[in-house]
Amino acid sequence: MSRTRTAMLAALALVAGASGTAFAVVPRDLGTAAAPCTVDYKVQNQWDTGFTANVTLTNNSAAKSSWSVKWSYAGNQKVTSGWNAKVSQSGAAVTAANESYNGSLATGGSVSFGFQGTYSGTNAIPAAFTLDGVTCNVDGGGPTDPTDPTDPTDPGGTTRVDNPYSGAKVYVNPEWSAHAAAEPGGSRIADQPTGVWLDRIAAINGVNGGMGLRDHLDEALKQKGSGELVVQLVIYDLPGRDCSALASNGELGPTEIDKYKTQYIDPIKAILADAKYASLRIVTTIEIDSLPNLVTNTGSRPTATPQCDVMKANGNYQKGVGYALNKLGDVPNVYNYIDAGHHGWLGWDDNFAPSAAIMKEAATSEGATVNDVHGFITNTANYSALKENNFTINDTVAGKSVRESKWVDWNRYVDELSYAQAFRNQLVSIGFDSGIGMLIDTSRNGWGGTARPAGPGAMTDVNTYVDGGRYDRRLNTGNWCNQSGAGLGERPQASPAAGIDAYVWMKPPGESDGSSSAIPNDEGKGFDRMCDPTYTGNPRNGNNLSGALPNAPISGRWFSAQFQELMKNAYPAL
Repeated sequence: MSRTRTAMLAALALVAGASGTAFAVVPRDLGTAAAPCTVDYKVQNQWDTGFTANVTLTNNSAAKSSWSVKWSYAGNQKVTSGWNAKVSQSGAAVTAANESYNGSLATGGSVSFGFQGTYSGTNAIPAAFTLDGVTCNVDGGGPTDPTDPTDPTDPGGTTRVDNPYSGAKVYVNPEWSAHAAAEPGGSRIADQPTGVWLDRIAAINGVNGGMGLRDHLDEALKQKGSGELVVQLVIYDLPGRDCSALASNGELGPTEIDKYKTQYIDPIKAILADAKYASLRIVTTIEIDSLPNLVTNTGSRPTATPQCDVMKANGNYQKGVGYALNKLGDVPNVYNYIDAGHHGWLGWDDNFAPSAAIMKEAATSEGATVNDVHGFITNTANYSALKENNFTINDTVAGKSVRESKWVDWNRYVDELSYAQAFRNQLVSIGFDSGIGMLIDTSRNGWGGTARPAGPGAMTDVNTYVDGGRYDRRLNTGNWCNQSGAGLGERPQASPAAGIDAYVWMKPPGESDGSSSAIPNDEGKGFDRMCDPTYTGNPRNGNNLSGALPNAPISGRWFSAQFQELMKNAYPAL
């Protein structure tokens, strides 16, 4: 399991163990062949009862389609979990075998894997290693001085911090930046950091010549310089993804959980666990939208869909999220944030606590624990206003509570900030770590421009009061697709409010939510009438017009008209 924040921070003070490299012992006779394999074993972090280590294996013999590395400990070290290899232990003997995705090892090729373990007393580096029974090399000496865990340029010093955004720059995606800069006026925001969406298996290696995950991480290292840098990734390819919104359906069918694990999560983990990227702070937003659907869109509710009933019955949302948290959480420089909907979805009493419970269920599935969760994110790719200043949930007008207004409709929250802070408290109350932080996506919730109210509405009645003063100008909080009148919100920033790790632009402004009409595509994305401006609605948006912009492309594609709309209505203004 992953360490808690407390343990990770304690490691800074308690690190006192070994960090060394085992090199092959090769005779100096130039006519002697090179060692058949070399092993680089490094203790990356060590505290009073545990440690993490990284192992890099280089094969100097014939190419292999599978591999198995073995060593024995002289002390009482015990491996508790591993990544990028199947690591097992019997007594002092440890075996690390390839995963399904990294068995091929060419002549001269290398592969890295890591693990976490426990120990007491000393934590000496193993003396000998074998690859498929052939001795690789023997350590030329004893443990060396540990790497400096406070040095941000030292990959060996990776340790989680309380808030990854604190004191760090955030990665600017050059592909999104180029789109933004090409728009009239877009250069004003082209240097803002946005999320990188891995919304299908092909995105891992790059689609249509575009950047893949490694390309983004390599570029992030260039942007990092000598300081700290956060890379924001959206993990988004669950089986039967987003069962209530056709525009964001994905490539995997409801039962393809094994494919999700082996062809999507495992390869992502393999890349993130590469020691080359250990100095980056990698924030993962885990599977937006799907988990809350199991509460709000199933069973006898008027908002239920057959697709969501299927996903609730097979449990693959919880299994997928749990597997992602478990695997990615094992990488020491990864910070997992689970999607937590938004106030206009989960703010009602019958949605609020049950949704938190579903998230706890997912976070304790497939080997994951709550310690694999660094925080939660709200309003991802949505439009809910950050802070409504002209009215509060406690106001009354003509003897009626604001909760009775048509807009609020008995919700407990009127904006994202109050919701995120309250939801955080709920999550802690059911067993998540008290140090969890929240992210709020402010990429499209500014609601500025000429339609932004300057003050409260008239006190004529509760509806006039709320409608006259609210910043969020949607027809209903259930409207989510390419909203007309929306604007860029608060610029990304760290630690903006109590319990909030950062305001982020996780959804890149200008990328469509879905197409206005059916468009054939090979990405598994359907046509949702909520993206059609002529659609008169359904129970999920109070049977209102959709409020969507016309002529939109499929989700994720560049939508120039939306980008211009967001800049025009930005608040704070550009």
